[in-house]
Amino acid sequence: MPLKIIYMLLIVQALLFCVATGCAKQQIQPAINNGSSNNNDSTITDTTMTDTTTNTDTMPHTGNYTWLALGDSYTIGQSVSEAERFPAQTVALLENDSLVFTTPQYIATTGWTTVNLLNAITQQNPQGPFDIVTLLIGVNDQYQQLDINSYNANFTACLQKAIALAGNRKDHVFVLSIPDYSVTPFAQQSDTAQIHREIDNYNAINKAITLSYKISYTDITPTTREMKNDPSLIAYDGLHPSGKEYAKWAAMLAPAIANALK
Repeated sequence: MPLKIIYMLLIVQALLFCVATGCAKQQIQPAINNGSSNNNDSTITDTTMTDTTTNTDTMPHTGNYTWLALGDSYTIGQSVSEAERFPAQTVALLENDSLVFTTPQYIATTGWTTVNLLNAITQQNPQGPFDIVTLLIGVNDQYQQLDINSYNANFTACLQKAIALAGNRKDHVFVLSIPDYSVTPFAQQSDTAQIHREIDNYNAINKAITLSYKISYTDITPTTREMKNDPSLIAYDGLHPSGKEYAKWAAMLAPAIANALK
C-alpha cells in the first residue's frame, strides 16, 4: 500500500477517535465585571472595582431626621464597614449634638457615573423630602474617560434631583468634591499626573455648578491627597479611602449640617 494512503488512513482514524471521545478544546471564559451593582461572582478576585456592598445600613437608627446619600463607591463605602461610611460617621457625630437621624438611605454603587446615578434615582423613586441630601459623583466619569462636557450637564441634573429630594431646601443639600485616587497604589501604573489634573478639572466643574445654586460645597480632595504619605488612610483594596479617611470628611460635614438643622 502506498505510504501516502497509509498517512491518510491514520489521520482519518485520529479524527474519528476525537469525535467519539469529545476531545475538542474547552474555552476558558474570563470573569468580567460588567458594572452591575452588587456583583458577587466568586470568580472575580479583583475587588477594587467591583461592588461588594449593600445599599442599606443593617444597623437600625431611629430619630427625627432623615438622610439620603447619593453617589458611587465613596458614598457606599467600598471596602469599609457600614459604620465607617462617611454618612454613618457624620450621623454619629451629630448625635453628640442632640441631632438624631433614622438609618441613612443610600442610592450609590461602586462604578456609577452621573448617568448611572440619574437612572437609579428615577428607577428607585425615593420618597422625600429628606432632611439631608448629600451628593458625591464624578470619579467614574473621569475614570471611564467620558466627555467632560457631558459631566457638566449630568452633574447639574444630579444636583437638581438632590435639591428636589430635599424638598427644594437648598441649605439641606451638601455636595462633596471628588477624591484624588492618583495617590493610591491602584493608580501607580497609570499616568498619575494626568489623573490629578483631570480630577481637578472635574472638581472645578462641580464646584462652580454647586456654588451657582448656592449649595454647600465641601472640598475633601486635599485631605485625600494625604493618602500618598499615610497608608492608614487607604482601605485594604489599595484604592478606596479607609474609615480613618472618611472620619475626616465627617468632621468637615457635621458642623455644616448641624447649622442647617438648627
